[in-house]
Amino acid sequence: MIENSIKTQADQAALANLSIADLNNVQVMGILNVTPDSFSDGGNFSHLDSALKQVELMIENGVNIIDIGGESTRPGAVDVSDKDEITRVIPLLKAIKSRFDTPVSIDTSKAVVMNEAINYGADMINDVRALQNKGCLDVVAQSDILICLMHMQGMPRTMQENPQYEDIINDILQFFVQRIECCEQKGIKKERLILDPGFGFGKTQKHNYQILAQLSSFKKLNLPLLAGTSRKSMLGQLLNRDVDQRLAGSLATAMVAVQQGASIIRVHDVAETVDTIKILKTVAQYNQ
Repeated sequence: MIENSIKTQADQAALANLSIADLNNVQVMGILNVTPDSFSDGGNFSHLDSALKQVELMIENGVNIIDIGGESTRPGAVDVSDKDEITRVIPLLKAIKSRFDTPVSIDTSKAVVMNEAINYGADMINDVRALQNKGCLDVVAQSDILICLMHMQGMPRTMQENPQYEDIINDILQFFVQRIECCEQKGIKKERLILDPGFGFGKTQKHNYQILAQLSSFKKLNLPLLAGTSRKSMLGQLLNRDVDQRLAGSLATAMVAVQQGASIIRVHDVAETVDTIKILKTVAQYNQ
């Protein structure tokens, strides 16, 4: 086990006080998919031992948050039952919490999975459906856990079939306003919320780059922003690169997202992203 308690205590403090503007508090969220069919690393970490080795590696490389996913949300993904998703994520959550101090997020849209995750000490729920599924608001309202609300047009199986918007930035803003209101009506304090515009979730390539260029538009909602562009098709389409050749694109978009005010960068390549953000922080010191 890594002796990392001093660092992770600082990470947890930063996670609890995410700033909407402070570059020094930018957090790196490491993706850990325990699925057979995720678009980039499907099947790589399906076994507990391999998943824990990946967790240890990410912690060594400076990750701030581990994001565990038990159901692929790639375009065309098939549904996973509650039971199967719990079987995939909860044993790993328990193992991480017993071995490490690093905050853990659970990437799920199912109320029963959220409930189990909260019971076993998850620090965040990362929901691509923004708590719209049955029971999710009620489960989260009974806890004090952080929640990331993501925007998605449609459902994973069909979301990339000709997505259209009147004004994509305004449409997403209005969606966030509506979801924030729903949360507050259930007694979920606004301070617990994080917003993710959902790169690649019901968006064309043009939509994705417009969101990236105008990410700071969402700062008017006064909540931390999460950006997840790592290895996504928006990079492959523009650069003509396969999934395993998108590191440069992932880092470039991470840089832009941080400069646009993102507080959390969700990535596969932790070490390289930590280095990139360290450079951004150092350069920023000389612009004051």
